[in-house]
Amino acid sequence: MAKKPTAADAELILKLYDLRREAEMRKARNWWLVQFWPDSADDIMKIGMNLGTPENNWLRQVSGYWNMAASLVVHGTLNADLFLEPSFSGEMFFIFAKIRPYLKELRTKMNNPHMYAAVEKVITSTKQSRDFLKYMEGNIANRRKAMAEAKGAKA
Repeated sequence: MAKKPTAADAELILKLYDLRREAEMRKARNWWLVQFWPDSADDIMKIGMNLGTPENNWLRQVSGYWNMAASLVVHGTLNADLFLEPSFSGEMFFIFAKIRPYLKELRTKMNNPHMYAAVEKVITSTKQSRDFLKYMEGNIANRRKAMAEAKGAKA
């Protein structure tokens, strides 16, 4: 049985939330949520290897943020149930759902078996979070379909 969330857990969640409000982080999150729709591991790698660009910075900033936050849960510093509340970490699920189809290939190509490991471990740790990931993957698929249809209509 997981420990009951404490006031310290709540304080840490609020601090993590506050970090997401920083101006550059808002740009990075917006880019991930609105503009970045990779269709392959190579799409992600192209940005990951293009050092010094805003997109590279944003890719690393948001990925690093969620991996850091998830590692607090993995190591027992932060209550998992509180962290996995969709009202707090829904964005993490959305981002992970976007890159998950390419993760195995990315790990191989980048020679980094730990890429997104903390996020993956936390997301797959409970049935509820695995179910929410499936729900988010459905949302991603629907969004991709709508974008493809809109693009086809413009052609």
